[in-house]
Amino acid sequence: MRSFDVAVIGAGPGGYVAAIRAAQLGMKVAIVEKEARLGGTCLNIGCIPSKALLRSSELYFEARHHFAEHGIEVAGLGLNIQAMLARKARIVTELTDGIALLVKKNKVTVVRGRGRLVAKDRVAVTGEGGEEEIQASSLILAAGSVTTLLPGLPVDGERIVTSTEALSFERVPEHLLVVGGGAIGLELGSVWRRLGARVTVAEMMPQIVPQADSQAAKLLQRSLKGIGLDIRTKTQVTAVERKGDLVEVTLRDDKGKEETLGADRVLVAVGRRPCTEGLGLEEVGVLLDERGRVQVDERLATNVPGVFAIGDLVPGPMLAHKASEEGVAVVERLAGLPGHVSYGSIPNVVYTWPELAQAGLSEDEAEKMGLEVKTGRFYFKANGRSKTMGMDEGFVKLVADAGTGALLGAAIVGPGASDLIAEVVMALEKKATVTEVANMVHAHPTLAEAIKEAALAVDKRAIHG
Repeated sequence: MRSFDVAVIGAGPGGYVAAIRAAQLGMKVAIVEKEARLGGTCLNIGCIPSKALLRSSELYFEARHHFAEHGIEVAGLGLNIQAMLARKARIVTELTDGIALLVKKNKVTVVRGRGRLVAKDRVAVTGEGGEEEIQASSLILAAGSVTTLLPGLPVDGERIVTSTEALSFERVPEHLLVVGGGAIGLELGSVWRRLGARVTVAEMMPQIVPQADSQAAKLLQRSLKGIGLDIRTKTQVTAVERKGDLVEVTLRDDKGKEETLGADRVLVAVGRRPCTEGLGLEEVGVLLDERGRVQVDERLATNVPGVFAIGDLVPGPMLAHKASEEGVAVVERLAGLPGHVSYGSIPNVVYTWPELAQAGLSEDEAEKMGLEVKTGRFYFKANGRSKTMGMDEGFVKLVADAGTGALLGAAIVGPGASDLIAEVVMALEKKATVTEVANMVHAHPTLAEAIKEAALAVDKRAIHG
């Protein structure tokens, strides 16, 4: 039996980062992975391939609808889905190959197969060559999550699909019906709408991206409707019937009105759940909470000594960067270092166009907590850089404590929101006030000036708004 200091089950953004950091700290490390390629859902069938398709579809949409505004004349514009999918696959391969190289460079042992706990310090790995057991002083569970399925919506992988299949449609659907108005549904709905599909989104909650700032969500919804997405909030799927190559879906709104739509593809995107099946948690006594998540303490330790869990398995947002930070925190604590995750400032992004990014408290959340707040907004329509880009939809909204002026959070809808939110995260980490953010010199013309103006707007001092 091979022995290690640390064994990690799962090679996604939480697992492989934890393994590499542990190796950097001088530990002997093994990582157990059942799939052929490292990187988990994020790199293989999630974050990365979806962003590749988002970019391709954005360029196609711009060429069809906006190049002429720039004096660029395009004749004979065509769409080659196979080339687009090949580009996506190439990017995934390059990045996953890079992860494999990093793991090898750091002398992390990769054990291929499906891992399950058989004791608090042992993992049985079932692979093509049979089963072997490895021993480790500390075990880190990083198995990630899987798509949540709905009763009555039988996914067949052909007409009724998950995000995995929706990343690889070989032709543009005539009508794509998306069940779920969260990040995954909106991003993939946007891809296929820009490429020419009719897209209907059914969300049972009162707003899309239910956890988002309400004003930001409304603005995003208006923008997405502008490119042709038919978004139905407060709407549930009540019946589904496949008829050959067509799926008939019955929708019911909050007033009880029903409508049956025909779609050649139905995407189920109602969220994800922890992938705990087959991990051997019951056998060794690892406890789960009422939502099926692994119970952990502030150190991300389970109730079984020496066993830790991170990422989508544990409470908190199901985000790749959150998982990575937790992986680093666990192994640094094992090495006697502080290890820290700043949960209060984790950014969350929806990569539609425009993008929606948030960090810290939204205005809605702050008010529910009984905090007295003041806000400042600045719209990209008044930003010089966004005007020159021809991408001036959206705003920056900052939330501050009414008494101290301390920055509490932000919501950004607009161009480059996923990058702009990093400045907000830094300010939150440094416990900056909105005055301190406003006093920072921002280059002109840049999108980031919108953050400065929003900070000024908190105290009604915005120059350009």
